[in-house]
Formats: sequence, C-alpha cells, structure tokens
Amino acid sequence: MDSPNVAAERVLAGTRYVVLATADAAGTPWATPVWFAREQQDVYWVSRPGTQHSMNIAERPDIALVVHDSQAPVGSASAFYARALAGEVPPDEVDAGIAVFARENEAQGLEPFGVADVTGDAQLRLYRASVTQAWVLAEDDGPDRRLEVSWTTT
Repeated sequence: MDSPNVAAERVLAGTRYVVLATADAAGTPWATPVWFAREQQDVYWVSRPGTQHSMNIAERPDIALVVHDSQAPVGSASAFYARALAGEVPPDEVDAGIAVFARENEAQGLEPFGVADVTGDAQLRLYRASVTQAWVLAEDDGPDRRLEVSWTTT
C-alpha cells in the first residue's frame, strides 16, 4: 500500500472534479462538484460569485472537500478528504492563481483562462481552497478508514 502522501498525490492527479462541502451563515449545508486545478496544498476553481457555494464561502470560509473516482468499482475506491479555508483569490494573487488554472486547462486540451476571464466585468471569479488538514481512504479493502496526509509547507 502507498503511503498516505503518495496516495493523496495519485488521487489528486487522476481526478478532475472536487466536491466542495460548504454551509451558509445558518449552517445549512450545500455540496457541489467543481472542475479544479491544484498547486501544492491549494485547490483552484472558477465560479460565479452568486452561486450557492460561492455565497456560502463568502459567509463561512471553512469548508470540506473530497476528490474521488465515482466510477471505481465498490471496494476499490481511492479518495482524498480535506478541510480547507476557501475564498475568492485576492486581486494581487490572481495572476499566479490563474496561471495554475490555465496550465491545467491547457493540459486537458481546454481553452486557457486569463486574468481578464476572472476580473472586471467578467461573470466568473477565481477561488482557492487552502488545505489545512487532509486524509486519504485506506486502500486495504476494509471499511471506511482514513489515513492522515502529512504535507509540509514549502
């Protein structure tokens, strides 16, 4: 079995969608899948500020997320779980964040995004979740058991 860190990298590299778990000010939960790009412990996506998950994040930046292959046969699933702090990327960090997102778009054969696509009059904004704690699903054919990922910040 891979180490939790190696398993986390494998899951994150092999899956294109992350499910965000957010809650509004009253604590009402909401989950939504978004296409993502990642650099180290930061997960990036683009969304409209008026969507439920974006409004929830503006009110409560503490979120949870999961990345998994929903097509995996029962008993062979791999998954990455995390707690994170999320928010719209600040204007002075948009250039760096959109570069990460654009690289992943291009790697997938999609149209690249630029700063103009997420600033000014554009309908979309760039969001980031910075992982604060993470786990992977143990791949030992047992019941749901999570192993902590011990990333170090660089």
